[in-house]
Amino acid sequence: MMDLRELYQDIILDHGRHPRNFHALEHPTHLARGHNPLCGDRIIVYLAVEGERIADVSFEGRGCAISTAAASLMTEVVKGKTIAEARALFAQFHATVTGGGAEELPEALQEDAERLEPLTGVKAYPVRVKCATLPWHAFEAALKSGLAGGTVKTE
Repeated sequence: MMDLRELYQDIILDHGRHPRNFHALEHPTHLARGHNPLCGDRIIVYLAVEGERIADVSFEGRGCAISTAAASLMTEVVKGKTIAEARALFAQFHATVTGGGAEELPEALQEDAERLEPLTGVKAYPVRVKCATLPWHAFEAALKSGLAGGTVKTE
């Protein structure tokens, strides 16, 4: 039987090599750029927000397999969610990879949080935590800045 770590590694490699939602949105309502100067990861997160719901989300950029996989998985789990739900997922994910505490997620978000599990192994490698959280920080910056185009650096 396949070791859980091997399964997680396969998921990260698959999303790193074949990222989902990897393109610029044609008509975004929000966007932000993210940059990790320590390793050179760069990302642009595009959002189409309708009311309080994330109607569509995508990203472009270049970086390591972890940052690419994190962005790919993030876009899959936040698409269709409310802004509050997406922020709750980010808070839970961030707490998990940094060793912090987070509030219990509603049952409706548990499955989405479980989809992010393959990335939680980065907590053993503090420098890689920045790679895994960069897309989420860019996502948050996009929500705050709209089309003005926020920028976030992880250092």
